[in-house]
Amino acid sequence: MSSRIKYLVVSASTCLTVFLLLGWGVGRGASQDDTLKHIGVFSEVVGYIQKQYVEEPDMKSVTMGALDGMLEAIDPFASYLSADQYREYLKNKDAKRSDVGLVLSKRYGTIVVVDAAPGSPAAKAGFTTGDMIESIKGLPTRDMPLAYANTLLQGDPGSDIEMSVVRVRHPEPQSVKLTRAGYSAPPIESKVMANGVGYINVNSLSASHLKEVADAIKQLQRDGAKKLVVDLRYCGTGTPEEGIAFANLFMKSGRITYLKGQRVSEQDFNADPAKDITDLPMAVLINRGTADGAEVAAAALQDNKRAQLVGERSYGDAGQRKTLTMDDGSAIILSVAKYYSPDGKAIQDTGVVPGTLVADAEPQVEYDENGDVIPSATPEKTQPKKLEDDPVLKKALEVLG
Repeated sequence: MSSRIKYLVVSASTCLTVFLLLGWGVGRGASQDDTLKHIGVFSEVVGYIQKQYVEEPDMKSVTMGALDGMLEAIDPFASYLSADQYREYLKNKDAKRSDVGLVLSKRYGTIVVVDAAPGSPAAKAGFTTGDMIESIKGLPTRDMPLAYANTLLQGDPGSDIEMSVVRVRHPEPQSVKLTRAGYSAPPIESKVMANGVGYINVNSLSASHLKEVADAIKQLQRDGAKKLVVDLRYCGTGTPEEGIAFANLFMKSGRITYLKGQRVSEQDFNADPAKDITDLPMAVLINRGTADGAEVAAAALQDNKRAQLVGERSYGDAGQRKTLTMDDGSAIILSVAKYYSPDGKAIQDTGVVPGTLVADAEPQVEYDENGDVIPSATPEKTQPKKLEDDPVLKKALEVLG
């Protein structure tokens, strides 16, 4: 690369990042002096990389890494897509394509699993919260835009996708092949336990499941349930709007959540008494795989003292995202507003912390001698097979009294 071309690449990289930094600084109320100071540091670092690095750097990679890192520092669900990546993203966005059922985010520059949708190919292969995706179709995911990773996972029904995965409790990287397919979550599990406690396991908050949950709660009450345990562990599929509707099943009044952003006016979501279907005392179980709509519901029920939360801190994902296009055809997907708990905590930033903290049980997943998950041993939910052996449920029953 000639010095002139190298200079132009570095200048373009710096200008693009300066533009983003200026917008961030102004939006956050930072002083102009502080903003310019940060820009100066960035420019100086770019200069040292260009002149002092052990070998001639690929400035395109430097730029992409800087932009990706900057976005991840403020928003684990943000993406910067190059013009080519954005064109591919748009091409696939509205197409009726199959996927493997993974809900993803970014952590420390790596694509990680938030949840595997119940009934999906990923769930059947034993994927769980915290698994790291090292590569997709042979492409390293380090600094890969989150939206582009999701695009790569989509494809025609019946087609295969290969990934390299580092599982939470299996540190050696594994090669995994999944077949894209349509899928549906398994039916809602509910039963009346000893002492008149109704148990309901909610693994998805999709619109169809909300009606199923409502019907199950009504049946539990007809069957004599006097108290409720609602299990939202590993429930990471469902929008904040669906979480609001879910919470309203248990609330006659009160604020469920509110939405607010720098350029998004505050919007309150309050309980509609006509949609409440039960006033039974209840406990709600959550863990690190509880995300998005389920977190909105859990926070509302706890802050309104409608339910006692038991388990682990939830994942932290409840925001409104927007695509912002650039003049060169690239784009940013960014959270422009966040959903807050009634007590004023941004769920995406803090997650939801139960009043009663209990470590979740170890997933019961078995591996063969090659380190691959044995399909017949893979549960749809990584929970103990018997409710009686579940430490979080036991604690919830104690809390309910």
